[in-house]
Amino acid sequence: MKKLIFATNNAHKLEEVGAIIGTSLQLVTLREAGITEDIPENEPTIEGNALAKARYVWEKTGCDCFADDTDLEVDALGGAPGVHSARYATDGHDFEANRIKLLRELEGKSDRKARFRTVVALIIEGKEYCFEGIVEGEITTREIGEGGFGYDCLFRPEGYERTFAELAPEEKNAISHRGRAVAKLAKWLKNQ
Repeated sequence: MKKLIFATNNAHKLEEVGAIIGTSLQLVTLREAGITEDIPENEPTIEGNALAKARYVWEKTGCDCFADDTDLEVDALGGAPGVHSARYATDGHDFEANRIKLLRELEGKSDRKARFRTVVALIIEGKEYCFEGIVEGEITTREIGEGGFGYDCLFRPEGYERTFAELAPEEKNAISHRGRAVAKLAKWLKNQ
């Protein structure tokens, strides 16, 4: 079975991506690949961050790998939090603080249109490929739902009455930004 390092130690991401890719590949986490340090995410775009993370893993291991980066773009905030989505309120990945800040900044705003974007950067035998997934939706006025992670309890995808946090994992994977990007990755890998 072909191994592919996924540049994450995030259990939620690993579960989501593993469900989409299936059993045709063995996903290896950063920790399993011997990378325990944080990989810098200093690029001005999510494409740049995804590529930087994949290149870091490739340079450290010489193994085929992929990395992703995701942002939440809110129209009323000029596209913010954007590339800073994970560190919107603090330097760390404090999802609760990020959600509180987002709701506070949207108080009194009627335009709540938003989108999630994910870019997956793949390096196979030294060659780089990128796959993008986008889902349109809106930001709710309060947290709704218990599932998911990050901003899921605030994001209602277009055409749905429920937030990502209220959807079953397989429902979310079928329509989510990450799901769409990883589906493109999986299709590309299957055709190689």
